[in-house]
Amino acid sequence: MPNYKPYPYQEEGIKMTLSMKRCINGDEMGLGKTGQAIVSVARANATPCLVICPASLKINWQREVENFTDLRPLILTDSIKSTFPYFIGKMNLFDVVIVNYESLRKYFVVKAEKGAKLKDIVFQDVIKMFKSVIIDESHRCKNPATATARFCMGICHGKEYVNMLTGTPVVNDTMDLATQLCILGRINDFGGYSNFINTYGDGKNLDALNTILHESCYFRRGKKEVLKDLPDLTRSKVITELSNQEEYDLLESDLKAWLTEYKGLDDAEAKKKLRMKALVTFMNLRKLSGQGKVEAAVSFIQDTSEPIVVFAEHHDIVDALLEQIPDAVCVTGRQNAAQKQAAIDAFQAGQRRVIICSIKAAGVGLTLTASSNVLFVNLPWTMADLSQCESRCHRNGQKNAVNSWILIGNRGDRDTIDTYLYHLIMKKGSMANSITGAVDDAIKDERYFDELADLFINGMK
Repeated sequence: MPNYKPYPYQEEGIKMTLSMKRCINGDEMGLGKTGQAIVSVARANATPCLVICPASLKINWQREVENFTDLRPLILTDSIKSTFPYFIGKMNLFDVVIVNYESLRKYFVVKAEKGAKLKDIVFQDVIKMFKSVIIDESHRCKNPATATARFCMGICHGKEYVNMLTGTPVVNDTMDLATQLCILGRINDFGGYSNFINTYGDGKNLDALNTILHESCYFRRGKKEVLKDLPDLTRSKVITELSNQEEYDLLESDLKAWLTEYKGLDDAEAKKKLRMKALVTFMNLRKLSGQGKVEAAVSFIQDTSEPIVVFAEHHDIVDALLEQIPDAVCVTGRQNAAQKQAAIDAFQAGQRRVIICSIKAAGVGLTLTASSNVLFVNLPWTMADLSQCESRCHRNGQKNAVNSWILIGNRGDRDTIDTYLYHLIMKKGSMANSITGAVDDAIKDERYFDELADLFINGMK
């Protein structure tokens, strides 16, 4: 059995993973789910192991495998597309194979027509070689209608060891769990898929679901349980006037007219089309708000001499910040994995004071504990994304209390989309907490849209 380095958290967490074999690790962000999973694989001798993760985390997984175990990792690339099965099979050169979600079809699927059911998907024989599968950020495969969910389900079918890692297993509602439990092979613990839907759908019987979930295949530890000396996190709103109020007002006026029309429609198809049109406008309005806060963000960054992590959503906002803070490094979807890692290493080593990150590209899996200050230029759509981003700093290795600053756009005495989003995502945190013990939630479904529409039409009450 491979040797492994001692893992710096409670031994109990590792034993639980090993005994459950097919489980969801829902530890709060920053507690090292990556290390727990890979050490579990090493202890169980469950190799070869396939790791499915976001593209931005592939190098991080490679480093964690090498740091905590003697296992040999391989990141899949096009140059070894046809040869990697030989490397892990006959030659036995690698123990852990790392692939991102978007490349599952490329490396593991022979045939999959658009919208194909699982039984009609033809997989490569190489999937039979893997003794275990780790799915990082498993809420990404929560939608059973997506190819990603079906590919994961086919790859994991029949595996003795499947470990899902996510601090936010419930994104929209209880149904997000159903697909993950199917992939995990644990849905029968809940009476099967149909029974799960009938019993727990639409937020029903949450206490019972919480109990069965924890007793069967889910565990979650909070930071205060594991890292008892971890400093607190304080979240604060910073109200700032938008610099582009006139442009913002014009777009908001159009949006309110569409939303009023939308609320009055009875035809489902017409309502869906108008909702899609309004949703695009919501996104553009949020972008405008971010653009209108760039000057305030630059002032905030320049007013502190401490290291700071800045989160934004759009490339033009990142570029505007970089233009005025040229010494900053950045992590966005435009950098390749090596460039992202170089930026992170420079920031962590104290060579750069400011790192500017996109919410999606840097919101998961990265360690940015060189800073105890987080600034949001754009407010994320969801509590899950907000907490994920904050946990880049508020995690193991942090020595100081973390301050999370959220820029909230304002127009005199009038609210903006920032005000409504902040109100909504704070309110939405309760359902996930009822089900899993988490304080994270995320949305963007029709119900979320309708609530946001009501706030725009009626204002805050």
